[in-house]
Amino acid sequence: MVVSLYVDDILISGSDNDAIESIVAALNNHFALKDLGPLAYFLGIKVTQTAASIHLSQEKYAKDLLLKAQMSNATPSPTPMTSGIRLSAYQGEPLEDVQLYRSVVGALQYLTITRPELSFSVNKVCQFMQKPLSTHWTAVKRILRYVSGTIDHGLYLQKSETLDLVAYCDADWASDPDDRRSTTGFAIFFGTNLIAWKSKKQQTISRSSTEAEYRSAPSVTAELTWLQYLLSELKIQLTQPPTIWCDNLSTIMLTQNPVLHQRTKHIELDLYFIREKVLSKVSQIKHISSYDQLADGLTKAISIQRFAEFRHKLKIEDHSIMSLRGGVEDS
Repeated sequence: MVVSLYVDDILISGSDNDAIESIVAALNNHFALKDLGPLAYFLGIKVTQTAASIHLSQEKYAKDLLLKAQMSNATPSPTPMTSGIRLSAYQGEPLEDVQLYRSVVGALQYLTITRPELSFSVNKVCQFMQKPLSTHWTAVKRILRYVSGTIDHGLYLQKSETLDLVAYCDADWASDPDDRRSTTGFAIFFGTNLIAWKSKKQQTISRSSTEAEYRSAPSVTAELTWLQYLLSELKIQLTQPPTIWCDNLSTIMLTQNPVLHQRTKHIELDLYFIREKVLSKVSQIKHISSYDQLADGLTKAISIQRFAEFRHKLKIEDHSIMSLRGGVEDS
C-alpha cells in the first residue's frame, strides 16, 4: 500500500481494494474527504489506464499554456529546438515583456513532468530568465510550436517482465558559448519504463570531454542510489545491480583503474564516489555506442530524425497508443 500526499491531494494505490477502502474510511473519520474514485487526474496530470498500461499527459495544461502565449494556432514544429543551435546571453535585442517570458518558461518547466523530451530545450531557455533577449523568445516559441503539434503526447508506462534499473548518461562538452560549461543528461529506466531524467548545465568547467563525461556519471549514480533505497522501502528487490551505459571509454576505464593520475586529481571526489559504487557492485558501468546513447537528446538539440527516435525510446507516445496496445480503456 502506497499513500502519496501533496498538500491536500491524496493518491492511494495498492493491490488490495478492501485495504484501500479501509484507509479511506479511517482518514474520513478525522478529515473531510472527497473520494473522486478511480484515478483520472492528479495535480493537473491526466491518467488514462488500461489493464496493462498507463498514459500520463498534461493535455489541458498544455492547451492553457498555448492560449496564454497566444500560440494556440501556431504552425507545429517537428522538434522543440533547432539542431546545433547555441543560445547566448549576448546575441539578440532586449525583450519588452520580460514578465511574459518568465511566466511561459516557468510553466514549461511543469510540463516536463510528463514530457521528458522537452527537458534540454526548456532547461536551456531557463538559463536566461534574468535578462531574456529576442533570440531566447524565438527559442521559446519554437518549443511552444512543437507542443502544439504534440498536444496529446505523454509518458507511456506498461507492465514490465524485468525489474532492473538501467541508466544512460551523457555530456556535451563545453557546449555553452558564454562560459564553456558542459551539459549533463541522463535517463533512468525501471524495467522498460522511464522513471527519472535530468538535463542540467554542469557547475564547473571541464578541461576535457572525458572530464565532462565523468562528471555526468556521479550525478546519475547518486540518483540510482536514491532509487535503490526507495525501491527497498517499497519491498521491491532488484534482480541485479543497476547498469549505467556510457559512450566514453576513458570514463569507464577511470571507474575501474584504482590509480589516480595527476591529470585527474581535480575530479578526485567524483572518482572515489563512483568507483566505490562500482567496486562494491552497487552499480556497474558499461560502454555503449554514441549512436545508441539515449541520453544524447538530453544534452543537445538534435536532428528531426534523431529526435523522433529519441522520443520513441523515451516512450513519449500519442494518447491513441492506448487503444493500439492496451485494449479498452478503464473508466
